[in-house]
Amino acid sequence: MRIPAFMLLPVVAALCTVASTAMPQTYPVKPVRLIVTSGAGSAPDIGARIFSAKLAEIWSQQVLIENVAGAAGNIAAERVAKSPPDGYTLLYATAGPLQFNMSLYPKLGYDIVRDFDPIMQVSRAPNILAVHPSVPVNSVQELIAYARANPGKLRFGSPGAGSSQHLSGELFQKMTGVVMVHVPYKSSAQMTLELVAGQFELTFQNAPVILPYVKRGQAKALAVTSADRTPFAPELPTVAESLPGFEIGGRAGLLAPRGTPESIINKVHADMATVMAMPTVREHFAANGYVIVASRPEEFAASLKSEIDRWAPIIKASGARVD
Repeated sequence: MRIPAFMLLPVVAALCTVASTAMPQTYPVKPVRLIVTSGAGSAPDIGARIFSAKLAEIWSQQVLIENVAGAAGNIAAERVAKSPPDGYTLLYATAGPLQFNMSLYPKLGYDIVRDFDPIMQVSRAPNILAVHPSVPVNSVQELIAYARANPGKLRFGSPGAGSSQHLSGELFQKMTGVVMVHVPYKSSAQMTLELVAGQFELTFQNAPVILPYVKRGQAKALAVTSADRTPFAPELPTVAESLPGFEIGGRAGLLAPRGTPESIINKVHADMATVMAMPTVREHFAANGYVIVASRPEEFAASLKSEIDRWAPIIKASGARVD
């Protein structure tokens, strides 16, 4: 018996509905929040805005940057650690949460290894040892001599305890025996403006943030904190050329709350790899003093553990502690 076409329409519609609900939707299907552990205008914020714009194009979804500064990135990290592991809240973290804070803070509301799924170490950036133009030194050796002749009079700024800028200063004091005063600020941008205004004498600031002020003569660069000289400022010596073994810098990585589906981790990583390989993105990062890393998730996970282990004894020996 032939069934009239009009009687088949409801059946076909029902089957289409079942099929559409059974098929998984492609991530992301709504805007993604990217929580950045430092303030607007900071080195990580600059990097985040470069790659997030390209991700938004690939995903046809907004990537909403939320700057959550303060407590060396702990507030932002804890917020993301407690977010649903669905891929719609990601963390863009800096060296504090990634390698220093586990040894600096006796009580944390998160564990960077236990509570997160690493996606990619995006980049690294050396810090630049820079002084206010009024400070009468032009080299690391002159700075050391000046600090020894004026114990406790030099102040070094940072965007908070536990930041790479803070630990750079602590390591510098430990290796030279000089005594300086740490002046913490709530954000990297604020700290840099205060240096330019002469509110303190020196800083170990992320290269992307301090270089524009150096070029305008508002700050004086003495050295970079990486092991080797950098291509964007090859004229600058390394601190290690005067203090063998001195090496520290900023880095930034992308993570998701623990338990995020592997398919989403792989999707975000693959799309980030595409973005970080784009010539325009690489040019932007290089111009801002970044070295692109673009590691695989398992490489990033291994480096998290190794860097925490490397810095634990250094932080302990420095006496740095944050309650």
